[in-house]
Amino acid sequence: MSLSVLSRKEKEKVIRRLLIQAPPGEFVNAFDDLCLLIRDEKLMHHQGECAGHQYCQKYCVPLCIDGNPVLLSHHNVMGDFRFFDYQSKLSFRFDLLQNQLRDIQSHGIIRNETEYLRSVVLCALKLYVNDHYPNGNCNVLRKTVKSKEFLIACIEDHSYDNGDCWNGLWKSKWIFQVNPFLTQVTGRIFVQAHFFRCVNLHIEISKDLKESLEVVNQAQLALSFARLVEEQENKFQAAVLEELQELSNEALRKILRRDLPVTRTLIDWQRILSDLNLVMYPKLGYVIYSRSVLCNWII
Repeated sequence: MSLSVLSRKEKEKVIRRLLIQAPPGEFVNAFDDLCLLIRDEKLMHHQGECAGHQYCQKYCVPLCIDGNPVLLSHHNVMGDFRFFDYQSKLSFRFDLLQNQLRDIQSHGIIRNETEYLRSVVLCALKLYVNDHYPNGNCNVLRKTVKSKEFLIACIEDHSYDNGDCWNGLWKSKWIFQVNPFLTQVTGRIFVQAHFFRCVNLHIEISKDLKESLEVVNQAQLALSFARLVEEQENKFQAAVLEELQELSNEALRKILRRDLPVTRTLIDWQRILSDLNLVMYPKLGYVIYSRSVLCNWII
């Protein structure tokens, strides 16, 4: 269906859906392509702002405020297209198309035991992220639900380089309630990659986890939590690599007309050809090798 026959509300819905579905790191590219089709600057600007706000939450878009990384997610949304950062105690709007912070306001937060625990967990998580990710970012948020205090830890790393014709994102989210003796950690690890050299390939892999942690004191909980995240993410990475290897082997077998052994060793074809001393006689319909090997000539 052509966009020209849609009503304005239907067109707005389609634009938002297409923008939110853009792969990680490709929101601006998708927006520019849609602008060429829609040719309505006012409509595209408004829908780009709305979709950009949801897109930031979906992919944990990283920012830097006062030298500290901030990850945008639905956990630090304040409403009216605003986000809140516990580290800098600032709320703001973020224009994804212009990559700019706007309408920055200062806020106060309650300094209680949960806030101190949040800071300790953030320090332990930063040590892990700096040691395991090339350009990783992390953030720890607080949330109160029905008088219960929760901490939400987010990790993100990405590689957005259109020159290499691929974009990739790794993100994980970990939530646990602040309890005195035992707490349950709920996590979700998500990987997405988009390859667009000669083929348009999208890969999405995710895993949900649940583990329990003993609580002795704040320092012990923070270190145990960081070790738990490290262990689970290492297991997930190993499983993903193994799964992709199996997928590669399966795709190769489907391409071949019959199964062949995969040795994964480098073949020196030049040496083989020089050893065989190949001599071709196309007119005779076959090829003769110096080692008295006879095979059919395929035209």
